[in-house]
Amino acid sequence: MQRTATRRHYLMVEPKYFDVEYSINPWMHPEVPTYAKIALEQWGRLRDLYLELGHRVEVLEARPGLPDMVFSANGATVVDGRVLVARFRHPQRRPESAAFLEWFEKRGGEFGEVRQAQWTNEGEGDCLTVGERILAGSGFRTATEAHTELREFFGRPVVTLTLTDPRYYHLDTALAVLDEQTIMYNPKAFTDESRQLLAELYPDAVTASDADAVAFGLNAVSDGRHVVLPRAAVGVIAELRERGFEPIGLDLSELQKAGGGPKCATLELRGGPE
Repeated sequence: MQRTATRRHYLMVEPKYFDVEYSINPWMHPEVPTYAKIALEQWGRLRDLYLELGHRVEVLEARPGLPDMVFSANGATVVDGRVLVARFRHPQRRPESAAFLEWFEKRGGEFGEVRQAQWTNEGEGDCLTVGERILAGSGFRTATEAHTELREFFGRPVVTLTLTDPRYYHLDTALAVLDEQTIMYNPKAFTDESRQLLAELYPDAVTASDADAVAFGLNAVSDGRHVVLPRAAVGVIAELRERGFEPIGLDLSELQKAGGGPKCATLELRGGPE
């Protein structure tokens, strides 16, 4: 099957102050050394790859004292040019919201309504757009009340999915959007009810093993043809090739020490300026 890439618009944050200074998910171990130079190099390769693929990349200036700000996907949800800025659950990350809110507000009329979420909502970490539908995660970070807010703010149907494994604390660690009709996910990360719902909505989905999910293989970014993901996720890489996608494996091992991969470091600006 021939897959078609579409040009995307991304917002990223350079890991200038990246470190693991605290633990708010099972991947974070402050006692394990991190290497800022390697994190910057790996992040730079991700940014450069997007540019090589023809996508537009903007960079929000990192702020001291916010080591997780590199995970820009968590900063907001942007659909149809409207922006709902995150309201983080953990106090260590809450100041990031102001940085994202300021960046979008300074863009003037380039985006539509811009405001911060009223309920705990960690942006594209838990709110993934698939065609006209938004899949919304709950269980660890984003409140279920936020799902109603998403529906009202964006005027799109929202499907609630419940995560059960703390290793997959955000939806984007357990599920990736490949195109407007196709997803890939790890069934073991969800409740029985959510698994059944996903199977009904996406019968042709790519299902990933726990080994590939642990390798952050589901924290992937797709333009409809090219799928950027950690190169260690060999199982889904093979499956994606069979489905006609072009997987591109990268090493983001430093960012994975904080529980993030390509998608965590990439906020898509849907319907924004071209």
